[in-house]
Amino acid sequence: MPRTPAAASTTSTASAAPGSSASSGLREVLFVGNNWDGTADVLEPSGSLARIGRINVIPDKRQRMLEIHLNPLKLAYFLGIRWSVGEGHDQFVDDMYSTPDGSAVVVSRPSFADVVSVDVSSGRINWRFPVSGYRSDHMAVSPDGTRVAVSASTSNRVHVLDIRTGRETGSFATGDKPHENVFTDGGSRIWNSAIGEVGTALDDPVWDFTKGDRKITVVDAKTYRTVEVIDMRQRLDAFGRKDLSDAVRPVAFTPDESKLYFQVSFFNGFLEYDVAADRITRVKTLPKNPATSEDRTTWVNDSRHHGISMSPAGDKICVAGTMDDYATVVDRATLREGPLVPASKPYWATVSGDGRSCVVSESGSDSVSAIDFATGRKVASVPVGDHPQRVRLGKVAADWRAPSARWK
Repeated sequence: MPRTPAAASTTSTASAAPGSSASSGLREVLFVGNNWDGTADVLEPSGSLARIGRINVIPDKRQRMLEIHLNPLKLAYFLGIRWSVGEGHDQFVDDMYSTPDGSAVVVSRPSFADVVSVDVSSGRINWRFPVSGYRSDHMAVSPDGTRVAVSASTSNRVHVLDIRTGRETGSFATGDKPHENVFTDGGSRIWNSAIGEVGTALDDPVWDFTKGDRKITVVDAKTYRTVEVIDMRQRLDAFGRKDLSDAVRPVAFTPDESKLYFQVSFFNGFLEYDVAADRITRVKTLPKNPATSEDRTTWVNDSRHHGISMSPAGDKICVAGTMDDYATVVDRATLREGPLVPASKPYWATVSGDGRSCVVSESGSDSVSAIDFATGRKVASVPVGDHPQRVRLGKVAADWRAPSARWK
C-alpha cells in the first residue's frame, strides 16, 4: 500500500554526521571487518584512511571451536558455512558497529552464530549473544545507538539487542535467509531484506523457485510487529523486469527516505523504488566486465554487484561492482555513471567521515579505497586484513590505542 516518506533521513549508524565534530573525548574512525581473519582494522575516517590499529574480534576462538566440535550439528553447519558462502574459509566477521561511548565494537560472527561486544581497549569480550539457528549476518544500529538488529540466517529471524548489555529487546520473523537491516522513520521502523538461498549451485533462472521466500519485512521497532511485507517480485513484474531476481541485496535510501535504491542477485546494476507510490520507477544497468565469466555459479553468493551507498546530499550513488572488478559513482538525477574505477572484488560501499568520498572494501586485494564523489576518481587506498567486507563509521576514545601492538 502507498506510504508517506519520512521528513528526514534516519538511516545513520550512530556515529557523528559527515563533517560534524565528534562527541567530547571521542574520535571518529572507520571500522573494517576482515571476515576471514577475525579482525577489525581501525582507520582514519577520511583523507588517507591511514590505519590506526587492529582489534582481534575472536579472542574466544579456542572456546568456540571446542563447543562446535563437541556438537555434531553445530559442526555440520560450521563446515557448511566454510564450504559454501565462506568460499573455503571460516566467516569470523560479517558486520560491526561501535557503541555510542566508543568503548566497544559489536560484531556479528557468522561461523560462530553469535554477536559479541568487544572492549576496544582491553580486547576482552563484554557480552555474547548466540543467535537462533546456526549463522549470524548483517546488522543495523538504531539512530540513537542503543539497539542493534542482527539477522539470524538459518532461523529466518532478526534479533534486536540492547547494545550495552546484549540482552534481547525483541525479535521478528522474516523471509528465507534474512540479510540487510535498516532503521528508518526516526528509528521507529526496521526494514529487513530476505535473500533466499545463495549457497546452492541452482543459479540458472529456471531453478529460481528453489531459492525460497524472498521479501522485505517492515516492522514497528517498538512492538516488533509486522507493518508491511513488500514482495519485489510483484513490483519487478509490473515494471517489466520479470528477468531480474527479487532477492534484494544492499540498499541505500535518499536522505528524505522517499526513494530506495537496491541491488538484486545476479544483476550488474540497481533499481529505484518510490516508497510512497510503492513501485519501481527506474533501473540502472551498469557495464559488464568482458573478463567476467557468465557462469552464474562462479559469482560470489549469487552477487554480481554487492555494495551501494549514497552521498550525504543525496545526489550521487556509489556502487561496488563486485564480480566486474570496479566501483563507480552514478549521478542520481541522470543515472549516468562516472569512471569505472578498477577494484578487486569490491564487496561493500559506505561514506567517509567527511562525506566527500565513497569507501569500498576490496576483498580480492585485501584493501580499502576511497573514491571522490565529485570526480569519481580514486583518492586513497590502504591495505587491511584478509577479505575485508563491511566498512562502518564508528567512534573510539580520542587517545585510543589498539589492545595489542602485534599487528602488521
